[in-house]
Amino acid sequence: MKKDIPILKVEDLAIAIVPRLEHEEDHEEFWDAYLLNLKDEPIHSVLINSRGYGLIDGEQRQTTTLRYFWEKIGPLEVVKVEPVQKDVLALASEYWVSFSYNDYLYDKKYVFVPGSLDAMHFTEIPFLNRKGVMIR
Repeated sequence: MKKDIPILKVEDLAIAIVPRLEHEEDHEEFWDAYLLNLKDEPIHSVLINSRGYGLIDGEQRQTTTLRYFWEKIGPLEVVKVEPVQKDVLALASEYWVSFSYNDYLYDKKYVFVPGSLDAMHFTEIPFLNRKGVMIR
């Protein structure tokens, strides 16, 4: 029965989007998205679907859905998910993360709404020692 299935909350996992540093290649054209495992244990079978959607110049736009997979992401580890072109920062950026932890399959959707990647929302991103926007 549906009531017998426990619904566990995703904790200690974050997605961050940060601008590239000036000395990095393509720093004027791209930002980077990262997954942060803030747990003291590894997570397994990590699948991320990413896509962008919204309005640009009054016209509905949507990016291709991309999928990324990692067999294992270690404790307190950061992995680069994808580059994000500055042109699509005006869209909502959605990252749907599924993973296995302690014999349970978790999933959570992280959405960076249009305007949320503004410098006024920047915070220090753990492990990267850089500023960007992070959703836990």
